[in-house]
Amino acid sequence: MAIQLEINGKQTALDAPGEMPLLWALRDLANLTGTKYGCGMALCGACTVHVDGAPVRACVTPVSTVEGKPVTTIEGVGRDAAGRAVQAAWEELDVVQCGYCQSGQIMSAAALLRGNPRPTDDDIDEAMSGNACRCATYVRIRAAIHRAAQALA
Repeated sequence: MAIQLEINGKQTALDAPGEMPLLWALRDLANLTGTKYGCGMALCGACTVHVDGAPVRACVTPVSTVEGKPVTTIEGVGRDAAGRAVQAAWEELDVVQCGYCQSGQIMSAAALLRGNPRPTDDDIDEAMSGNACRCATYVRIRAAIHRAAQALA
């Protein structure tokens, strides 16, 4: 069954069963492999994408539930000012170590800054609490979010 999605601003029809997790529809059918599989239980945040601008865990989101809604992946997050600022700050501060979790981290950070352009450390910790980093780059992640917020001010 073809499911109609708007992915990164483009209308896309995917031949997917409705219960297929959005993660696999994006990776296997739309060939957008920047969104990562981490735990499969919405605990680590590696699979974070935006649906209607809100961060969601694609590993547990049935593709049918996002039909007709705008989906943004790491490949498209730089299309707006918040996404570009976060990506630039990540590079400037050399946040990435192994990099596996970083697409999910960037997606959560961009969503935070769209809703709260001047986050405190507590705001950042709360917004990022669902994103795990095995390399423990949390200090650099927080610094990059503050840097991105300054760039947006």
